[in-house]
Amino acid sequence: MRFSIAIPQFDYDGFDAAGLRSYLARAEELGFEAGWVLEQIIGAAPLLAPLELLAWCAANTERLRLGVAVLVTSLHDPLQLASAATAVDRLSHGRLDIGVGTGGGSRRFAAFGVDKSTYISYFTEGLELMKAAWSDEPRVTFHGRFRDVDDLPVAPKPVQRPHPPIWFGGLAPKALARAVRHGDAFLGAGSSTTEAFAGAVEVVRRELDEQRKDPARFTIGKRVYLMVDDDAARARERVLAGLRRIYGKMPGIDAVPVSGTPGDVARGLREVIDAGAQTLLLNPVGTDVPENREQMERLAAEVIPQLT
Repeated sequence: MRFSIAIPQFDYDGFDAAGLRSYLARAEELGFEAGWVLEQIIGAAPLLAPLELLAWCAANTERLRLGVAVLVTSLHDPLQLASAATAVDRLSHGRLDIGVGTGGGSRRFAAFGVDKSTYISYFTEGLELMKAAWSDEPRVTFHGRFRDVDDLPVAPKPVQRPHPPIWFGGLAPKALARAVRHGDAFLGAGSSTTEAFAGAVEVVRRELDEQRKDPARFTIGKRVYLMVDDDAARARERVLAGLRRIYGKMPGIDAVPVSGTPGDVARGLREVIDAGAQTLLLNPVGTDVPENREQMERLAAEVIPQLT
């Protein structure tokens, strides 16, 4: 099993640079494989923009891989997003993991000038253009439904070849088939239950077989929102408060987190592993960097040893 940790992203009263720098250093010391952020362009939660934050993290880490899950890429210009991702990959010397997703039909596409009726094809074509921009070709020609690119110079290229690993989100069977077709890995959303994740893993494995892809070259993981507390009831209150800071009153969100004593959390994470996760993104939902630092320490000392 491999374990990653969420990077604190809230900025309520000013960016805690010293606290986050120490958090990242400690994450590396504790042996976490990667640190991940998420994207929420529209929402009440004061979440710092993901790629910009990862660029800062790149300058304050040496080994930790840096991931974002997921970018709703249909809300971005493909060439601009490819350029931003390339910058983070180069600044980190090849440590970027990039998660992508369509965002589902409930997104406010009109705010971004995107036609809701074509957002899936817009997403797919945009990803193809991003891959073209990352390719070894110094000039890009691409004639699609939404973009017409003719012999444009694109430089520099990402350190990782042919591009940073692409992780897909999603739960619908068509989305999971798309993940296998176009991606390198699948990351179950933190906002999905373990049961839903298990069903998604079955579909991913079936698609890997039907599309004749090597399962050993396609990673399956899950983000897990959690809170460790010696008082299980208090842990439940804390984790739900944290989720509401991110998602507001999103229906069903109360069913997704893992919380309780170290033993409770280990059992909840074991269920995710048994459902098919090869890597876990552990996501404490504290109010600030110190609270999440305390959670990371407890996870490393009291929970992860029960899973390895």
